[in-house]
Amino acid sequence: MKLKKLAQLVALMGVVGPVMAQEAVPPAMQRVEVTGSSIKRVAKEGALPVQVISFEQMEKQGITTAEQLVRTLSANGTGAENMTSGNNVFGADADRLAGGASFASLRGLGPGATLVLLNGRRVATHGASGRAVDLNSIPLGAISRVEILKDGASAIYGTDAIGGVINFILKTNYSGVEASVSTNDTQAGGGATRRASILAGTGSLEEDGYNLMASLTVDKAQRLNGSDRSFVNGYQPGRGLSPDTTGTPFANQMAGAGTALGTAFQLPGDPNQYLQANPLSFQGKCDSVAGMSQYQTALWKDVTSPLRTKYSCAYDYGADYVLQFPVERANFLSRGTFKLAPDHRMFVEALGSRTKATAILTPMQVQTSIANKAVYPVGGAYYQDLSAYIPSFDKTKPIAYKWRANDVGNRTQENTTDNARVLLGFEGNFGKWDYKTGVSYAQSTTKTKLTDGYSYTDKLYAALGTGIINPWVGAGQSQTEAARQLIESTKFRGAFQHGKTTLTQIDGAVSGELFQLPAGAVAMAAGFDLRREGYSFAQDVDANLILLAPGNAALKDVSRNVKAVYAELLVPIMKDLEMQLAVRRDDYSQVGATTNPKIALRYQPADFVLFRASASKGFLAPSFDQLYSGVLTQELPNGVKDQEGCIKYPGVKEYCSIDRLSYTTGGNLNLKPETSKQGSVGIVIEPVKGYSASFDYWAINTQDQLLKRTPQVVLANYQALNQYIFRKADGTIDYVQAGWFNAGGSRVRGLDVSLRGEGKVGDAKWTATLDGTYMDSFKFAEYKGQEYKELVGNFYTRDLYLRWKHNASFGVSRGDWSGLLVQSFASGYKDQVPNDGKGTPPPGFKADVSSYTTYNLSGTYTGFKNTTLTLGIQNLFDRDPPFTAHNVDEVVGAGWDPRVADPRGRAFTFQLKYKFL
Repeated sequence: MKLKKLAQLVALMGVVGPVMAQEAVPPAMQRVEVTGSSIKRVAKEGALPVQVISFEQMEKQGITTAEQLVRTLSANGTGAENMTSGNNVFGADADRLAGGASFASLRGLGPGATLVLLNGRRVATHGASGRAVDLNSIPLGAISRVEILKDGASAIYGTDAIGGVINFILKTNYSGVEASVSTNDTQAGGGATRRASILAGTGSLEEDGYNLMASLTVDKAQRLNGSDRSFVNGYQPGRGLSPDTTGTPFANQMAGAGTALGTAFQLPGDPNQYLQANPLSFQGKCDSVAGMSQYQTALWKDVTSPLRTKYSCAYDYGADYVLQFPVERANFLSRGTFKLAPDHRMFVEALGSRTKATAILTPMQVQTSIANKAVYPVGGAYYQDLSAYIPSFDKTKPIAYKWRANDVGNRTQENTTDNARVLLGFEGNFGKWDYKTGVSYAQSTTKTKLTDGYSYTDKLYAALGTGIINPWVGAGQSQTEAARQLIESTKFRGAFQHGKTTLTQIDGAVSGELFQLPAGAVAMAAGFDLRREGYSFAQDVDANLILLAPGNAALKDVSRNVKAVYAELLVPIMKDLEMQLAVRRDDYSQVGATTNPKIALRYQPADFVLFRASASKGFLAPSFDQLYSGVLTQELPNGVKDQEGCIKYPGVKEYCSIDRLSYTTGGNLNLKPETSKQGSVGIVIEPVKGYSASFDYWAINTQDQLLKRTPQVVLANYQALNQYIFRKADGTIDYVQAGWFNAGGSRVRGLDVSLRGEGKVGDAKWTATLDGTYMDSFKFAEYKGQEYKELVGNFYTRDLYLRWKHNASFGVSRGDWSGLLVQSFASGYKDQVPNDGKGTPPPGFKADVSSYTTYNLSGTYTGFKNTTLTLGIQNLFDRDPPFTAHNVDEVVGAGWDPRVADPRGRAFTFQLKYKFL
């Protein structure tokens, strides 16, 4: 007799998730469809690499959003796909159209390489970005379970499934009424979350021939500021970390032709030339203004002028970041299922959601010059005479300065995303043949408003040029009423941009048994998928008119047709050996056609052991934004180095250090689909009843990877990418061409480990689980011909490819009581040395970021009639995020990294669920 537990594991091809218990196996002989296959079969016969997570276990964890759930998966990447870093990041993963969105990224291959499904069908991608499904749109309150396929699935589902598939399965055939409320409050304050939901259903599909159900969930996350957490600190020079920006609230004066400082200045007896000055620096009082400090020249040496900032103040603007944005969500689902005949059903499903996420960014940095006419005028009330410190100071000339415009306010973007999907479907069976078909329409619309912190460029520069606004507001001081009114008159508030994606889909499939072989029946599935995808994006106002606006070039309505057919076979080669064959042909009207096969083997020579293997090809079609978005000219937030200029003209600033680099970014009509080859081998064992383990080694090779090239990458690889650097006649850089391109590719290797044990002590039951991913290698080539670079265990701006991540749990239940302890672990990595090591790290500097471990504890009581109470503590030991010396540019975080850690600290959760009927 086969071991029941092993049959369970095989049925879902892998042990249960890290902290989640598997749902019960369906009744005997009931055929089910599991993510990763279109063939319905008896559950114990399945063989698919699927991890199953139940809704009840999410509740016990205090998980209230799909983003939180995905971040618990060891197979998910450690990247900038979450709200905090995703809306602040300046580097390669910057997606200015993804305001308030969150995405999944299995294997760290990016959001576009992870397919997110709802009940096995596609939903519209994010309304503004258009590249992936926003996790905020998933109605988690109506979810029954989540299935995660950690294997390539282009042969089954088409594009997006290179990294894997996350399938959110909704509740169906529910009868009764239940309501729940939950709270999550941090001990240190800020960042609280609230959720309330109601689920109601009536009718029994078997007895009444119908079932009607509806669910409504609303939740709200409150703001958490960087100032609320002590570990958010970008000024720790003793640990190799110090701000590298001289845009300060108490402005630094800048050198420049026609200004008071001239092109540079010198001090008596000092041969060095300096480019910036601040009286607080001369006095040793930079820290008298909150967030400011003396610029640490030793850490941030400049190639051409090591002491240019010696008399400047710096500003820790990274500590101003909002760590958790205010978010409000509402998700509504209604479903009606009707029995047309004993074996035939029709269902209608309507889904709607609204997410309002307020992205709050740091105040803008303003640099004035003679050219923009924003210099401080001679004779102004706040004219700052530095003659006492700089003998060459010319007080007959205006002052150029760099100012962090705190008085203009935090740049605030209100992003509202509305999602809707309507689906009409039919399913049933004719004997041993099952069928399903459906027609659906889905859309996602995102609208962005700028509500504070943004000014019209010409109005702000003109206002600064009046001298009424004081860029040197000291501690305890404030702007005059006239200055505040003048600043207010420059601001832009209102609708800024909007985007929309649409998806119309008709699909159908049949599955059943073809014929018998000596080892069993050959089963097959065949189907089709017809889709029309659309996208549009428009600016409500010209972004070029607004200083540092997050705009993108408008994209007129574009659409494409996708036609796909697929087939799948399940062949029992012999009694204990089964083979799955699948192939899919996709034809994109504007990208081309591709065929992707897959083969998988399942071999069970004994009751206690199972071997499995798979090999497949995958592809990822470029998104509309990647293909068609227009060219937009932007500036980097800080200066970068022209390495070629530094080599050719050593010591000449204008040929090396660029204060404000212009670059272009946008779509690329020459993009090709990203392709992949991948495979895995694994083993599942249950040596003793109640104890099981699985080990799966996997590999993914990609080519023509779709990535956004940054100007920093172009400049760093100028020898290979010189065609993207455009220079003026004198040899200085005019601008750099960046944007979407096909990278050389990646080579990824890793091992998934899942362990499970369960037993009884007296009348108490216990369970223990562990789910981890060991990243053996992640090698990446930015462009074709470049040598692949190993990224695992090293700082990187896109993703942190950590060597090991796991989630482990231990649960106990007895009668009406149950408890759960969960451990989450992420290994450390090599930190980035400030300024690429050109500076001088302090004595004892450690270029390693430590590992990060947290514990969650919860208890549940069901002893009251129809009532479930759950109390929990998240981050039980109040572990702070590990320190990193990386500066905030390219990846948000001052002294910490939001891609790894949760900034909320210890939090207390409470949930009450009551069933009325």
